[in-house]
Amino acid sequence: MTAIKHALQRDIFTPNDERLLSIVNVCKAGKKKKNCFLCATVTTERPVQVKVVKVKKTDKGDFYKRQMAWELRDLTEVDAKDANKENPEFDLHFEKVYRWVASSTAEKNSFISCIWKLNQRYLRKKVEFVNVSPQLLEELPKAEESVPSGESQSVAGRDEDALDDYQELNAREEQDIESMMEVCEYAISNAEAFAEKLSRELQVLDGANIQSIMASEKQVNILMQLLDQALAEVDNIEGKLLSYEEMLQSVKEQMDQISQSNRLIQISNTNNGKLLDEIQFLVNYMDLSKGHIKALQEGDLSSPKGIEACINASEALSQCMNVALKPGHDKLMAVKQQQHLFSELRDTFARRLTNHLNNVFVHQVTLLHTLQVKNTVSVCLCHTAELTLPKHSPLHRDLLRYAKLMEWLKNTQREKYEGLSRTYVDYMTRLYEREIKDFFEVAKIKMAGTSKDGKGKFATLPRKESALKQEVESLHGSSGKLTGSTSSLNKLAVSSSNSRRSQSSSLLDMGNMSASDLDVADRTRFDKIFEQVLSELEPLCLAEQDFISKFFKLQQNPTLVENVDDSDGTVHSRPLNENRHSVSEKDMVRMMMNKIFQSIETELNSLIALGDKIDSFNSLYMLVKMSHHVWTAENVDPASYLSTTLGNVLVTVKRNFDKCISGQIRQMEEVKISKKSKVGILPFVTGFEEFAKLAEAIFRNAERRGDLDKAYIKLIRAVFSNVEKVANESQKTPRDVVMMENFHHIFSTLSSLKISCLEFEQYYMEARVAQGVREEEVSYQLAFNKQELRKVIKEYPGKEVKKGLDNLYKKVDKHLCEEENLLQVVWHSMQDEFIRQYKHFEGLINRCYPGSGITMEFTIQDMLEYFSSIAQSH
Repeated sequence: MTAIKHALQRDIFTPNDERLLSIVNVCKAGKKKKNCFLCATVTTERPVQVKVVKVKKTDKGDFYKRQMAWELRDLTEVDAKDANKENPEFDLHFEKVYRWVASSTAEKNSFISCIWKLNQRYLRKKVEFVNVSPQLLEELPKAEESVPSGESQSVAGRDEDALDDYQELNAREEQDIESMMEVCEYAISNAEAFAEKLSRELQVLDGANIQSIMASEKQVNILMQLLDQALAEVDNIEGKLLSYEEMLQSVKEQMDQISQSNRLIQISNTNNGKLLDEIQFLVNYMDLSKGHIKALQEGDLSSPKGIEACINASEALSQCMNVALKPGHDKLMAVKQQQHLFSELRDTFARRLTNHLNNVFVHQVTLLHTLQVKNTVSVCLCHTAELTLPKHSPLHRDLLRYAKLMEWLKNTQREKYEGLSRTYVDYMTRLYEREIKDFFEVAKIKMAGTSKDGKGKFATLPRKESALKQEVESLHGSSGKLTGSTSSLNKLAVSSSNSRRSQSSSLLDMGNMSASDLDVADRTRFDKIFEQVLSELEPLCLAEQDFISKFFKLQQNPTLVENVDDSDGTVHSRPLNENRHSVSEKDMVRMMMNKIFQSIETELNSLIALGDKIDSFNSLYMLVKMSHHVWTAENVDPASYLSTTLGNVLVTVKRNFDKCISGQIRQMEEVKISKKSKVGILPFVTGFEEFAKLAEAIFRNAERRGDLDKAYIKLIRAVFSNVEKVANESQKTPRDVVMMENFHHIFSTLSSLKISCLEFEQYYMEARVAQGVREEEVSYQLAFNKQELRKVIKEYPGKEVKKGLDNLYKKVDKHLCEEENLLQVVWHSMQDEFIRQYKHFEGLINRCYPGSGITMEFTIQDMLEYFSSIAQSH
């Protein structure tokens, strides 16, 4: 046990400035034997702290480690189990009871005795010792009474220090013993002799000491007296120190209590601060002012100030309802009451706002409808109608005051928000349907049956409103398609002295009409009416879509688009990435616009059908105008309702344009010529010229120029093929003359208009001569020798050539028509061609018959004189 105490003191307690006073080897009662040591220790520094430390071996079993420690002042009771019998068990009562079994009763008693002594010496609060033998607790006092005070103190000191039975020699002692053993050489070989010698020397020294003491007895007595006085002073000082220590211990306990109180006060202040912060947070973010509550309950939604107050109140309410509560806030009764109040205010204000906006929709739409009816009656009575659509900017301006409230309603009461959206769409659908229907009725009347009054305005015939409505409705059925006949159009038309031309134009008709018969004014008027229709519809749709986006707070983010070709070759744009964020809101705008303006596409198709029936060439105007407006709408918003609707209508216009071109080609193929008169310039040739001039004027700088170029190619090929067909069928006029006259006319037309897609480039490639026979070897061929060449030249003297030219001139003059004045042109071209051929043959003779001197009997100068004299004689 002594070795263990040394090891524990060295390894565990000395580093912590502690002294080990007692040790007992124990294990826990009732459990598996796991031995440990309970140690009683005191600190080496003042104030002294007394502890009971539990020490056990490490897992490897080589070292000890400090496992647990208790302050001795926390010990309330020591239970030895039995005071009369030997029992190794004992209990220590700290914050809980620890039950131990000592390795021996002696170790237990020694440890309990040490605890009792430490308690008596250092603690004011005495520990209760139960079942402990009284003799064990009285050993210390009896021992102290049997010795002087100094010796008692020494004994107590030895008990406290718990000196070991074995003490090591210091360096000086070891040196003295070694010196003594060196003097006695036999100390190692004869220990008994060495011990006897040491004993004799010790007796001599004792005798000398006794004699010395006896000789100095007086000094010893004086010294003893001084020592007694010193010990008395020591006891006095120690008593004072003990009293001081008791006082300091009391002060320490008081300071500990004060420190504990300060900690409690600090914790209380911290908690109070946090509680105040939480209360301040709830008051700041969950308190709605009385003014806001009054605005939500009774605020005037018809005045600007009232609307502003309601907007501020609704925003404040949303902030209170959406505040991020901390965990536990929702369990507070005050918070629950506030949330309930907010819910009631939200529901109450949502009902008030919904009812008020419903009333606003009804009132505004009813007012606009009344004004519209008055305007319609006024127009019918005055026999005039302006081709304009009513502006709804006042309605939009009044409703946009509620835009922020609609946003609040959208975020808080989605069902009421959607209900208001449906209500607005229903009312506006009926209003726009009536306005658009009346607008297109006026446009159809102006297109189908109009005349110019003295002021330059187009006026309808006087009629009653019901008759006007009935006749206009005859132009379009419930489906919006044109169902009227030519007679219904004639009923709407104003009679004039000049009969109108056929409603279906053609290249043949244009060729047979004069410039006045083409009625350019009518087409120009149609173009203006159609442009005005589109110009009125475009701002109307854009304004309504912009209003819906702002009023109902629907995002209109830019959308990526791609160009797509339809089956008929029409190119339009469509949105990409339809699954992106806010697509649902864009779809909602599109659905609302489709519902409100559901009649626009139908009415436009009906108007287009009417224009096409009046004049098939109107499709050219409509294609250009519609393409321009589609392009403009796509630049603003490719996914907008206007862009989509106009794109759909553009497909119909393009089909009508293609049908018009196909009709012209079919009429070319069906043309018939008189067998008794000269052909001259064919009607569809002049008709193509007029068509090209008209188309160039219409399509100047147009976006759909490519469609016209494709039509040009189809028409010109049809013209070429049908000119050749007529030339082959002609009996009165030679084929070549028919083709020459008409192709010359076409060439002049294309040269003047300079249509790029019809500028055909012709390339000529001269065939190789001889193909295996060299030119200088031709004269050696039997069939082509010089004699045969002279025979051929002799058969065509200058006189015969002039005679043939004279007959050719008469034949050309006979078959050419007078209207083109082509005789001189043809004669000049024939002269150039004869000269070219003369030079060609002359060159062949020189190459194939070199050095023969063979030439034709007339020269180029003779040919020029022949042509000149023949032209002058006629």
